Amino acid sequence: MADKNYKSLVLCLCVMMFLASCRSTPQIPDSGFTDAEFLPLNPGASVYVIGDAKQARPILDLLFKEELNDKQARQMIDKTQTFAAALFEEKSGQLFHLAAWGNYPSSRAGLAFSFSRHWKKQRSAAGAYWYSAANRLSISMSSRQTFAAASVNDTPVPPLPQGQGVEIPEGFNEFSRGSPLSLWVTDPAVMFAGILSETGIPLRFPVQQLFVSLSEKTAEKYEAFIRLKFENASQARGMAAVFNLAGAFASGNSGSIIGNVFFANAPVQDGLFLNIKTAQLSESDLSLLFGLFLVN
Repeated sequence: MADKNYKSLVLCLCVMMFLASCRSTPQIPDSGFTDAEFLPLNPGASVYVIGDAKQARPILDLLFKEELNDKQARQMIDKTQTFAAALFEEKSGQLFHLAAWGNYPSSRAGLAFSFSRHWKKQRSAAGAYWYSAANRLSISMSSRQTFAAASVNDTPVPPLPQGQGVEIPEGFNEFSRGSPLSLWVTDPAVMFAGILSETGIPLRFPVQQLFVSLSEKTAEKYEAFIRLKFENASQARGMAAVFNLAGAFASGNSGSIIGNVFFANAPVQDGLFLNIKTAQLSESDLSLLFGLFLVN
């Protein structure tokens, strides 16, 4: 799913840039989620990502290296200040749902949509939007906000969220503050069991939350911070012991992405939480890290 979602998101940016190629007066938009309780995205995704498009630009350039050779895609990202994205399993009928805040020439875009035979106007309970059957892509654009959604089949996914959207987990805003790119996993227990099994320890622990945030250590090196939440402190202590054991198993393969991410440094317990700092990650490590969390 990761590769397909990456390419679909970039396709969305290319389309929006093609339809919105004029310059607009620079403004600083309200991101809409920095201190909010909800993201204006559809519920039920596997992973939710938020980012500062300016600070995260080196990361985006890495993850979309081939796609961002496209001038229009680069310009579209240049017009975006902050974004939030939901990535879904294909069985949901959706690929992604994107909300972006920036400076978008919506009037020109609306005119271009109107005269294009590839885009048809649709309506949902939340409002009107444009849909391309060829790309299975839905878009709603205003001068400050853009929403987009990609569907797996020919049934459009309305880009405007209904209701309040998805609730941001407790503690995530504070955890992600200052990071160029952060995410949370909605079913961390299953994902985490798979990671442990790769180290030869087939255990399941009731992980309630899994947060990840990135920081740029040097020009070409990154660090990730991972926070795991458990039901109680004893479970967190037990998982710390498992991590230390798994780290011993992984020590012979310290160059692996799992070793670099989870076992390079001893976890630090803080009540219900385990906090983990990764080793310094190269560009290739960073791609593998996203593969761990964004693949079905």
